[in-house]
Amino acid sequence: VQLQASGGGLVQTGGSLTLSCAASIRTSSTESMGWFRQTPATEREFVAGTKWSSNVFVYGNSVRGRFTVSTDNAKNMVYLQMNSLKPEDTAIYYCASSRLNIPTTSPSDYEYWGQGTQVTVSS
Repeated sequence: VQLQASGGGLVQTGGSLTLSCAASIRTSSTESMGWFRQTPATEREFVAGTKWSSNVFVYGNSVRGRFTVSTDNAKNMVYLQMNSLKPEDTAIYYCASSRLNIPTTSPSDYEYWGQGTQVTVSS
């Protein structure tokens, strides 16, 4: 399984970005998909997760109501729509896949990781 995240960039406070994650294949290792973020000063933080072909969506407390995770099952794509961005959202964002039947918040539950895409929110 290969995951490739893209869509990061520089945006002003209050702006929006949409991140994309392309999964090379869908297998038992990609039952659930998650987005995480990390800065040099923080541990990897859960942002959002979902399960293919479902209405299961899980969000971290700091992004709930501002970010939306979605999938395009036909294209094996996972998206993270980020609105009302704040400087504290600045981080490298990673997509990851898990064998678990539901998306969880622990990075250790995820087996495959994309390379990360940088999001910078200016104040």
